[in-house]
Amino acid sequence: MFKKMGTTVLALTMTASLMLAGCGKSNEPANNGQSGAGEGGLLPYEINMVFYGPPQKDLDEIAAEMSKITKEKINATVKLVRIEPAAWAEQSILMLTGNEQVDLIVTGGGDYSRQVAQGQLVALDDLLQKHGQGISKAFEPDVLGASKVNGQTYAIPTNRDFASHPLVLMRQDMLDKYKLDISNIKTIDDLDPIFKVIHENEPNVNVLGKASAAASIANRLLETRWDVLSDYIGVLPNLDELKVVNLYETPEYADMLNTIRRWYLAGYIHKDAATSKETAVDYIKANIGFSVINKGKPGAVGQTENRVDTKLASVDIGSQITSTTSITSIMLGIPTNSKDTDRAMMFLNLLYSDPDLINLINWGIEGKHYVKVGDSSIDFPPGVDASNSGFNLRQGWMFGNQLLSYTWATDVPNLWQEMDKYNREAKKSIAMGFTYNPIPVKTELAAITNVTRQYAMGLETGTIDPEANLPKFIAALKAAGIDKVVAEKQKQLDEWAKNK
Repeated sequence: MFKKMGTTVLALTMTASLMLAGCGKSNEPANNGQSGAGEGGLLPYEINMVFYGPPQKDLDEIAAEMSKITKEKINATVKLVRIEPAAWAEQSILMLTGNEQVDLIVTGGGDYSRQVAQGQLVALDDLLQKHGQGISKAFEPDVLGASKVNGQTYAIPTNRDFASHPLVLMRQDMLDKYKLDISNIKTIDDLDPIFKVIHENEPNVNVLGKASAAASIANRLLETRWDVLSDYIGVLPNLDELKVVNLYETPEYADMLNTIRRWYLAGYIHKDAATSKETAVDYIKANIGFSVINKGKPGAVGQTENRVDTKLASVDIGSQITSTTSITSIMLGIPTNSKDTDRAMMFLNLLYSDPDLINLINWGIEGKHYVKVGDSSIDFPPGVDASNSGFNLRQGWMFGNQLLSYTWATDVPNLWQEMDKYNREAKKSIAMGFTYNPIPVKTELAAITNVTRQYAMGLETGTIDPEANLPKFIAALKAAGIDKVVAEKQKQLDEWAKNK
């Protein structure tokens, strides 16, 4: 999924390249009088919402239906401006640096830090007080506050799966066939006996595949066990301590690499895993795969089963955690290019409080793109499926409050209630709300990016020997300046903790 930064390399590359702050704009709200309340109330206004996603034939129809709601409530119509994911980085930068009207834009991660630094997003705190009651009601205060930069809010996280835990998914038919018991699996090292039986009896099966094309085998384990502090270059191994360490020097990282290398040498991982774009889902769907280590959350098992069209067993090998990085990976912000920031905030508030609006942008038009099959469950209408539907965006995690939307027929009806409980019960990092500014070490980060490109994927898929190559990786990172980066991150974290 485009929202999930696949690998250590990708996350680092984005951070190193995006934080070059040029001439900034003012972050002050500007409405140019559009929302001036005279005797006629709010003047008509068109809200331009910019996002990325695949093409949807009926997108304009969705905008027209959304506009019926917003016209009545805030005297505004909606224009949905879709950009191809591959063109997002370039096009979004051009839109925000030019004078094109943009009232709401998807942001997060490195994009967010850069946009704030360059004065391209409006500070929202006063607007939240005036028009954001629905937004405030949707979140716990510390979650809503996670996006603050220097004490100010410039974007609102979408309400979705903030937390995650490490999860192993395995084909149930193969477990049954060889009478394998997975009830005692507690760690990744407990998987060896299972993998051994599958490999010996199914030599043409890829026993363990990658969670995504850009990910390493280790990626989901890293994301769900540490607070990666946005870019993996300086992490919190203990969520209760504000102590930043070099991930790649930790015993835990070395142990994980040794396990993955053992699996690779045993033939459990495909020999081309470091370079192949094939994923575990691809393998299982083609009946040549067995398992994957992924990010767990409510609904994860059923959703993956739908993708691979087979029953899966699951094992949790950790508890859920949440951090600033996971919360702020997808947000919605109001650019300084907006001609009416008050109206943009009114619309943003509706995306967190109006179920009809959310179901339109998430699922489309009832009767045409979906039909209800229960109180809160929906499915395709007769004769409609994913291949011929005019609107099948499936990006509810991108728009406002996903927890207000219907659930698809293949999910459990109470999915969003489970998700809300799961998020609230997650272990929160002590650094929740800390936003790292990499500008002071941008030169070092550029050099570190090149080093991680050389070593990380090979090590984290088992392709190269960690005994020989991990020391080389660490030495190259130190030569590139990783100790300076870790120290800078620690300094910023200490200052944040002192002033929060």
